[in-house]
Amino acid sequence: MTTASIAYGTSTAVTWTLTGLASSSTLLVGRQCTAIDNTGALAVDYLFGGKTMSAAAAATPAAGQFELWAFASYDGTTYVGEAVMGASDAGVTLTAPGKAEGKLLLIQPTDTTQSHAYSMGTFSIAQAFGGVVPKKWVAWCTHNMSAALNATASNHEFKYTPINYTSA
Repeated sequence: MTTASIAYGTSTAVTWTLTGLASSSTLLVGRQCTAIDNTGALAVDYLFGGKTMSAAAAATPAAGQFELWAFASYDGTTYVGEAVMGASDAGVTLTAPGKAEGKLLLIQPTDTTQSHAYSMGTFSIAQAFGGVVPKKWVAWCTHNMSAALNATASNHEFKYTPINYTSA
């Protein structure tokens, strides 16, 4: 009898410049990470998660929310029907219809505490996309805390871990 076992790959840091990400009152202005390419790994799923931090002592954040989204590519280069996202870490402004094409991973309520660390948990990318990992995908985030996110790079960290199955 063959037995299938989960095989976790190596956790990899996401290339994503969240330092100083400005607040967006509309929650349509944010930043995407560099694309995660599954065409070589052929993972059946990815665990995705991380942390971010509100503004430091120089600014007082407002209570609001941090949103975390995932977008799939239908052709390997375009990640939203509006063609506003690419393959690299970049600032991206969406429209409401464009944002609706993504998969919401998390709405994290935020408070007025300076330098508050927010853990974003772990999310199944396959589950977000109906059970199948896209060939390529990006994460995108936005927030409305009035003050920009913390300016220290080490206070923002996201990673993904590929999952496959082995048989014995």
